[in-house]
Amino acid sequence: MDNPYPVSFYFELSFKGEDAAFQEVTGITKELGVEEVVCGGENRFKYRLPTVSTSQNLVLKRALVPKGSQLLDWCASSIDEGLATQVETHDISVSLLGADQSVCVMWTFHKAYPVKYSVSDLKSQENGLVIESIELAYTYFEITADTSIANLFD
Repeated sequence: MDNPYPVSFYFELSFKGEDAAFQEVTGITKELGVEEVVCGGENRFKYRLPTVSTSQNLVLKRALVPKGSQLLDWCASSIDEGLATQVETHDISVSLLGADQSVCVMWTFHKAYPVKYSVSDLKSQENGLVIESIELAYTYFEITADTSIANLFD
């Protein structure tokens, strides 16, 4: 029997139309803020009113790529130049794939720009890969689900 649920390890990231391989993507979250309001004369509860939605930065992790990539070049130029030039934003998409390589769910992060680049610690006594991390801020993200996959769960 086939498992209709997608697995988390089969995904791809697209930047400027090119696929970029990453071992880990974190920060795909949305949260609606809540403001508590005390109403005069009512001591049993507080009103909890919705405010703006917030999200975390998107964090991409992969083994250090010794040769340059468009993503890394964009990251370096954005962070190194600071606010001396206008921040260049791009849309980035992360697609969760099914067993047949079809897109089950796609998250599109609009107007993303790099805010942090880091490399894992270098340790002479360990035999591990050097991991680079790229952290991106974005305005908002949209979720697009494959309707044929979504119908399996209805």
